[in-house]
Amino acid sequence: MSLVKKIQENISRYELFERGSKIILGVSGGPDSVCLLDALHTLKKKYELELIIAHVNYGLRGKDSEKDEKLARDLAIIYPLPLEVLKVKKSEIRRNGTSEDKLRKIRYDFFERLLKKHKADLIAVGHNLNDQAETVLMRVIRGTGLRGIGAIKFASRRGPTAQPKRNADGPLLIRPLLNIPRKEIIAYLRKNKIPYRIDKSNIGTDFTRNKIRNKLLPALEKNFNSNIQVSLYKFSESASADYDFIFRFAKEWLAGNKILKVSALRILHPSICREVLRQSLEKHAPQLRDIESGHIEEILKVIKSSKNKRQQITFKGLKIGRIGDRLSIAKI
Repeated sequence: MSLVKKIQENISRYELFERGSKIILGVSGGPDSVCLLDALHTLKKKYELELIIAHVNYGLRGKDSEKDEKLARDLAIIYPLPLEVLKVKKSEIRRNGTSEDKLRKIRYDFFERLLKKHKADLIAVGHNLNDQAETVLMRVIRGTGLRGIGAIKFASRRGPTAQPKRNADGPLLIRPLLNIPRKEIIAYLRKNKIPYRIDKSNIGTDFTRNKIRNKLLPALEKNFNSNIQVSLYKFSESASADYDFIFRFAKEWLAGNKILKVSALRILHPSICREVLRQSLEKHAPQLRDIESGHIEEILKVIKSSKNKRQQITFKGLKIGRIGDRLSIAKI
């Protein structure tokens, strides 16, 4: 099956967008995003799509950053499509740093501004099967639960819950290449003689993701499972489906229980109870990307406690208190 056909199947199976959608397409100049650009352009007429290329130049790699931008501009002429470029100021880099999370925030904040400017429907990025496997391993190493193992989805919302439904909060983000391995993407580009650039910083071992990509995954493939990336992808999909059930059940439970009663929380399955608490906390502090499991366990101790006296714990700007049968959550 051709790569474009696989993408079509993903679009249909995961309902990634509707006919006539306007899409902000993140293009770094690397093989994944260039492949996505070419594939969606190929399908542009079939789905009556309106595509807008978005490129971020962080200026961190000197001449290479400028060459990446030039390629994005060249691609916008070749296809041809509208182009939006963000040149990140050095002062912003100095102020915020260059961690993966900080750069991601700059990138997606830019995409969201373009979403509003162009009145677009969604954002598309080029995450692939390898990215999924790397993310799963990285989160397992750091310590995570079902929510973290679910990692990257074909469609998600930006924000604390990251649920894929179109009526959720936050812009819709789609990843049509998520089940396609990088080697297949490279082969597609070479076969069709489509230019792309390789980010040399991805080759080294300076960051955790690079170490996983260039050392751990190859070692696992060689010594344990030659198909490890597919296995990790399937594991992530299964975990994502399980977490989705827990998330929805907890959300429905909260809709029918506006007051958090300790007696009601005690009889919930531990997995549901933890998710109920997590969602309750995020209502009061939605900027918290992830509530640590240790915080949830602290609250569970309070819920399970047989002491009748008033109990209270604080963390991350929140105050959680128990008075009798009632659990309260508030900002400090």
